Amino acid sequence: MDRRNKKRENQPRKVEDNAVILDYLSLGYVNSDMSKFKGKAIAQAIGRDYYTLLELTPKKGVDLEIQGTVYIGKGKREEIERVLGKLDFENLTATSRIELDYAIRDIVISREEEYVNFFNTSGPINIRLHQLELLPGIGKKYMQEIIEEREQKPFESFEDIAERVPSLTDPVGMIVNRIKQELDTTTVKKGKQKYYLFTPIPNSVLKRRPRKK
Repeated sequence: MDRRNKKRENQPRKVEDNAVILDYLSLGYVNSDMSKFKGKAIAQAIGRDYYTLLELTPKKGVDLEIQGTVYIGKGKREEIERVLGKLDFENLTATSRIELDYAIRDIVISREEEYVNFFNTSGPINIRLHQLELLPGIGKKYMQEIIEEREQKPFESFEDIAERVPSLTDPVGMIVNRIKQELDTTTVKKGKQKYYLFTPIPNSVLKRRPRKK
């Protein structure tokens, strides 16, 4: 395991305070075998801080808006009654999968400084692989272009990245796609997801990793 993943593995688990609604089912999972949710309003959402996929129940009489942000932290909640727990990517509804791209993109743009800093400071994972190469669409050639540009002058914005590295027409989209890859539990189960740049390492991965004696 590389040092960066090891450091993140030892960090305390992350708790969300705010979430973006991806889908709101006023009648619950009508066609689901999950009988405890039938007929009960439920929402699928994604956390704004750590991209945790969640199931929520609204307070009585509250209708939630898709792409709306709700408070789910400690203390008084205006719209959410309960946070039922984490949600696997494979259990997202069709609507949630469509809205996921928009939600993540909005979050990434709102945290532009943080992600631009990733392009400025990311480093090698090992002698064969660089963090930049984990972004969809970036290989050795584009990685080298990014490194050469940032050595001359640090990037200041997503627009600055796109202008100075013409091959990166949509740096935001690359971050969004990487986050989606990390959230996709099907890749974890197939053993295809090894590194986590922007999301917490899933419990399913932590349980698989052998402990040092």
